Amino acid sequence: MARNLGPVCRLCRREGLKLFLKGERCYSDKCAIERRNYPPGAHGQARTRFSEFAIRLREKQKVKRIYGLMEAQFSAYFEAAERMDGITGENLLVLLERRLDNVVYRLGFASSLAQARQVVRHGHIHVNGKRVTIPSTLIEVGSVISLMAAMEGADAEMRHADSELRSVIGRAADAGMDRSKRRRAEPHQESDRRSYRDGPAPRRPALDGAGTRTIPRLAALLAAAR
Repeated sequence: MARNLGPVCRLCRREGLKLFLKGERCYSDKCAIERRNYPPGAHGQARTRFSEFAIRLREKQKVKRIYGLMEAQFSAYFEAAERMDGITGENLLVLLERRLDNVVYRLGFASSLAQARQVVRHGHIHVNGKRVTIPSTLIEVGSVISLMAAMEGADAEMRHADSELRSVIGRAADAGMDRSKRRRAEPHQESDRRSYRDGPAPRRPALDGAGTRTIPRLAALLAAAR
């Protein structure tokens, strides 16, 4: 089935609340709601009055976007909920919550619904011991949802590598700050600028046994004088 491939942060801004479509980003200061809490577009900051139809439309759009559905899929779920016994709205939410990608997301195997859908499509999820690759599969009560053993090992390795990378970046940043502080503390030394007309640059003076810099020819004269 089709799915939304466009930017999802603008969907949260359109609805005026966090739909948690971006995983960890939604819990940080980079969330679009935290930065620009108004609808996208040129007239997003204009005052608008919602009619009764607009209010109901926005509520329907919220449900669609939270579960990552398109209009045709949502209509099919609504028709199925109408045929079931009981309240149609509750039946609709029950059907949506029973989707495999949603169950994987609720179990904590993924940080967002889109990531959970990808995990299912890549064949990393087993339902009652069998691999299932269809995100819209409806899960029954008592079903056992498990993650492949290889996927669990890869997830652990990825978390370890991420922690190692964060520590390396932190040490590099601290070292860079220390070097910049040392540069500011050292006195400014003018470099010996030479043009290409002056010929090759002179060889750098070597260090003698005492640790001082001496020119080789001068060192030979001093040794002969001694």
